Amino acid sequence: MIPTTPVPASDGIANPAPLGLCAFGMTTVLLNIHNAGFFEMNTMILAMGIFYGGLAQVIAGVIEAKKNNTFGLTAFTSYGFFWLSLVGLIVFPKLGWGAAASEGAMCAYLGIWGIFTLLLFFGTLRLNRALQFVFGSLTILFLLLVVGDATGNTSIKHLAGYEGIICGASAIYTGIANVLNEVYGRVVLPIGPVKV
Repeated sequence: MIPTTPVPASDGIANPAPLGLCAFGMTTVLLNIHNAGFFEMNTMILAMGIFYGGLAQVIAGVIEAKKNNTFGLTAFTSYGFFWLSLVGLIVFPKLGWGAAASEGAMCAYLGIWGIFTLLLFFGTLRLNRALQFVFGSLTILFLLLVVGDATGNTSIKHLAGYEGIICGASAIYTGIANVLNEVYGRVVLPIGPVKV
């Protein structure tokens, strides 16, 4: 399972979840500052999507596999490739590698990721409150993005941006909490009770 309490690694492999959570969270915050209308889509977001949100999460997922953590493998690897595919959707048309995705296609893309996230949310019910919040708020984010694209309503897209900033910040919090709790050997930042 994704990290729960400050326990030293008994298998000699460091906990990859903080890397994956921070990569997801920081990239999500930056994209959603754009979605909230504060700045244009630019190479800063695309680079974060490829290298930190994308590659770092895939690496975290592979390490989770070595730790025999199916949930962590599935979540981090999937969302890492989500970021890479999202960058592809934006960049490929500009390179002439295909037509830009229509609003309907983007609704399908974001919708299937929303369903996937909702299904993973049920897995977090056996983990901790912090992860429940991350996956619950991410499910809501995908729903808002679908509605925003389906209706073309800028206000909904901006609302999605603000909600996405909260979602990303919660992932950063959860990642840093795991780092600090492990470093100090006690709960410095709480992540909520763990279900067994």
